[in-house]
Order: sequence, then structure tokens, then C-alpha cells
Amino acid sequence: MGAVRPNDEQPAPTLSDAELHLIGEGNELRLYDKLGAQLREVEGVHGTAFAVWAPNAKRVSVVGDFNDWDGRRHVMRRLGDSGVWEVFVPEVGQGAHYKFELINAQDRLLLKTDPMGRFFEKAPKSAAIVWDTSRFSWSDQAWLEQRAAQNALELPMSIYEVHLGSWRKHNDAESYSYRELADELVGYVREMGFTHVEFMPVAEHAYYPSWGYQVTGFYAPTSRYGTPDDFAALVDALHAAGIGVILDWVPAHFPRDDFALAQFDGTALYEHADPRRGEHPDWGTLVFNFGRAEVRNFLTANALYWCERFHVDGLRVDAVASMLYLDYSREAGEWLPNEHGGRENLEAIAFLRHVNHHVLTRHPGVVTIAEESTAWPKVSRPPVDGGLGFSFKWNMGWMHDNLEFLREDPIHRKCHFDKVTFAMTYHYGENFVLPLSHDEVVHLKGSLLAKMPGDDWQRMANLRLLLGYQWTFPGKQLLFMGGELGQAEEWNEDRQIDWPLAKGDSPGRGIQSWVRDLNQLYRSEPALWDADFVEAGFQWVNCNDRDASVLSFLRRDKSGGGVLLVVINFTPIPRNNYRVGVSATGRWEELLNSDAAAYGGSNLGNDGSRETEGQPADGLEQSLVIELPPLALVIFRLANLPLQ
Repeated sequence: MGAVRPNDEQPAPTLSDAELHLIGEGNELRLYDKLGAQLREVEGVHGTAFAVWAPNAKRVSVVGDFNDWDGRRHVMRRLGDSGVWEVFVPEVGQGAHYKFELINAQDRLLLKTDPMGRFFEKAPKSAAIVWDTSRFSWSDQAWLEQRAAQNALELPMSIYEVHLGSWRKHNDAESYSYRELADELVGYVREMGFTHVEFMPVAEHAYYPSWGYQVTGFYAPTSRYGTPDDFAALVDALHAAGIGVILDWVPAHFPRDDFALAQFDGTALYEHADPRRGEHPDWGTLVFNFGRAEVRNFLTANALYWCERFHVDGLRVDAVASMLYLDYSREAGEWLPNEHGGRENLEAIAFLRHVNHHVLTRHPGVVTIAEESTAWPKVSRPPVDGGLGFSFKWNMGWMHDNLEFLREDPIHRKCHFDKVTFAMTYHYGENFVLPLSHDEVVHLKGSLLAKMPGDDWQRMANLRLLLGYQWTFPGKQLLFMGGELGQAEEWNEDRQIDWPLAKGDSPGRGIQSWVRDLNQLYRSEPALWDADFVEAGFQWVNCNDRDASVLSFLRRDKSGGGVLLVVINFTPIPRNNYRVGVSATGRWEELLNSDAAAYGGSNLGNDGSRETEGQPADGLEQSLVIELPPLALVIFRLANLPLQ
């Protein structure tokens, strides 16, 4: 291909003054249609318009396999004082590889990948690939319309968290592709009854052991498993199966890789120049400058891009606490206070409210979920009420308290009983998701099963109990892959999860059956989800039976007509003829019992149901006398209307 025409012979810019103005003020919400590599027809010629924001560069060229990577061939022109450089290159189409060559503010020649790149070479290579992500033929319009008409707070949400590279591998070596996952993962999630999958970060990342949390291509599904169209096909297949898709989204930080965002034009463009604001001490990464309009625009448009181009149903925002506090993981003298002298990151707060507003209003039915590990107030409340505007917040307190409680030998649990009830004291302050995530089964923490005390039978029984409590406690649920198999080893991204546990008479098969049946019951019983965040949906029956370490509560649907009784025995001692109060007269069916033989239990049950007795108990006028198995959770449902 010959040299490009001189700038004065170039066609008119493909970006208008109005678009450049919106970019400059941080309000170009379709930034992905403006910058990067855009397939265009200009003056009857097909090609690609390249544009990049690099305000402090002295020269920018696009280089690629179409010009022998020669920066002299396609020098870009600066568009006024916008900081945007642009060039149209005829005859360059989808699949072309490219980078930007910059002479930076220090007169150094750099090769940088496109911050807006939609597709990249497989790591360790880092060239962007021209790709149009708007051309995929979707078949999920009915899904999107149904989603927009519903309120996620009043719907079932049972989330299966997945690391794409290690869910399943060929011969325990090569990861499944997006297209293979569109078959096997979709079938498995549907069979197990989960309502959603949550993918650990899908955006391109150079370092595989970062699990995707060190993003180098914010606009590109990683090429490790296929093309952007292949990823879209996976989402489309999940929607066809009635399964929602949540992505981990990482606006809290980015890595220092020379080819990516760090010091992009020779200056701290995306990050803060001062390391007290711009460097993350825990992860060795850089912190976005949330107060800069163009950076806010880059991230907000990115969140909208995943919703628009890949039809995702939710964004789980990683490490929100690290964004909210200027002194996060910093000692005195290592951080700068805000303009009022406080530790709150006012710019990050404004950014989070901004992005939540645009995602939730522009894509009805999509949810945003905060991984926020502190007591920051009103994370999942509207900004007009002083909140951050998220739909949900992970309940890290519930997770930590219950895992600590269940680590205790059962004989000591009565001394720590407050841990399993404390979450209800603050439950109505947020819209909570109860997570048992990947973070709890890595870095020598052991698997969920490994945290449980006792012999092998007791460990399995404790795990069934934990999962049953998670599914019946108010809030939505998230379980990391492998937890449903009772995996004994902690997760390793280089190995697939322990699939042999799902075969034969393995105890793991009992755990898997328990999770499947929990999901089936959960989805069929509105009492477990449609009043999660209103007080009428939950009532303690007895949360004070410390000596027996037995907990009981009621769940009600929003109509009040559907009522479930949940009773949990946290000890290995069977409680025969245990009396528990109930809210209505009649027959109460035993719906699920974690001690059933099918799950690996001792099969102590209640012959399918129990009738109320007129004897008061637990402050209620009626009661049941039940068989309460060891280390077990039992669920009853009122089978008939109260007697008149």
C-alpha cells in the first residue's frame, strides 16, 4: 500500500466538532463509535478511520500489517485542541493488526496498543485487531424486552461464578473456547438451575494469572477463547437458555504494562501523576484519575459498551472500597486528603454515581453490583438519597461471619451463635448478594469443603448446611464454580474444576444434587426471592436456641400467602421431637432436607410432612414437632390455608 496523502489532501475528519466537544467535556457516551478503529466509507472508498486521544504527544502514527509497521506511512493529524489524533486509511478492513506509534512528551518513540481496541492478538503479543462488534446477529430480543419490564430486586437471582479459562479444559490442558462453552457451560448451568452466570473479567489481559483483574484492553473480550463474535454467541446462547450474564468490571485500577495505558503519551494521562493518588500499593497497579473528564468518559462508555454490544445483564464492579477511600491500604503520609481534609475520594464517588446512572437508565433491567467490603452507607441506594446508585452490594459480612462460625467445632458454636444471625441486624440497609466467591478458595485459604471441621461425613454435611443457609437467607446468591461439587482442593486457574466428583457414588455428587435441588426449589418458591428486601419477607422463629445450636425462621412471599419454615441444626447431634413454632395451623410439607440419602446424609426425615399442634412455641400460637437431623437444614412449606 502506498504512502498516505499529505494531511492537507486528507478527506475531512470523520469526527465532527460537536463530537470532539463531547469527548473533551467527558459526555461522549458512545465513545466506542468515535475513537479506536472504525470501519468507514469515505468519499466512496472503504477503509478504517483510526483515532486516539493523546494530547501531549508530539506526533502520532498508526502502524500495522498494512504498512509494514512503518510510522512514516500513516502519520495522524491532530484535531484542534481536543487532544485527539485521526487518520483515514483506505482499504484497511476487518482483521488488520495495528498499534499507535507516538513521539511522546519526552521525545521518546513508543509503540502503544489502542485503548479502544475491540480485539487483540493472543498474549504475549499486544497488537489490536480491527473488528466491528456491531455486526453480530443477535436472537435475544425477547429476552431483552422481558428484562426491561422486570424488577431485579423481586426476581430470583442464583449466580454461578465462572473463570472461563479453568471451568473445563481439554485433557486438563487447553481451555474451552467461547463456542464450546456456548454448548457445554450453557447446558450445565441450565441443568443446575442457576439463573445467572457471572464471568470473572473477560476484558483482555496480558497476564493470565491475574485472572483478568489487570486489564490491558478494556473494550475487548479476551482473544484466548475466540473472537468478539464468539463471545457474543456465548451470551446469546445463555439468553436463549433463560440465563442472565453478569461480567466482572474493573475500573479501580490498571497495570503498568508499557504497551497499554500507563504513561500513554509520556504523561500521567489515565492515572494521577502523584503516586499518593495514582498508584495502588496492594496490587502494584495504577489508579485511574476519576476527576479527569476524558478518563470518566473512557470508563463510562466502556460500561455502556458491554451492555450495548454484548447484551450483558449486569456488571459486578470490582474493588469498590479501594476507589472510595483515599487512604485505602496506605499509611499516614502515603495519601492525600480531599479538599475538605477527609479520606473520601470525592471524584470516585461522583464517577460511580455517574456510571450507575447511565447504565441503569440507558439499559433497563441491567443491574450493577458492588464488591464493597466496608460499612460505606447506601451503596445500593439512589444518589438522590445520598447513595452510590448500585442495584446490589455483596454482603461480605455475611460471608465472613458464616465461614468463621462453621470453622468452629460444633461443640463451641453455641458460644459464637451471634455470627449466624448478625447479618439480619443490617440487612435492610442494602440490597445484598450473598457471595461464596473465588476470593474465598484461593491463596492458601482452602476450598469451601476444607474450611469445614470434623470427619469426611461431617465436612460434607457442614457444606450442605452452609449452602442451604445461603439459598434460604434473604438476598440473592453467588457460588463460585467447584463449590457445587464439594471440591476438596482450592481453585487453581491452571486446572479445571474437579469434574470426577460429579460421577458415580462420589460424595461430591450428593453436594451437586443438593445445589441443583436448592435451585429448583428456590426458583419455584417466590417466598425465597420476591420479598428479599422488605421486612414482611422474613421472620425469626427462634434465633436464641444457643444450647442446641438450632436456628429457625420463616420466609414469606410479598402476597403473604406463600410461607416457608427453615430449621437448621448446627451440631452433629440429632434433635428428636424438636418443637418449633409456626405461623399458621395445618399441614407443613417437608420440601428439602440436606440430610437425605440422595445428598449423602443419614436420611433422618419427617415422613414428608408434619401437622401443627395447638401448643404455643417460640412466641407463636402453633407449633410442629419435627425430627431434626444432624448438621442439617430442613425446609417446610405450609401446604394448606389456615383453618377458619
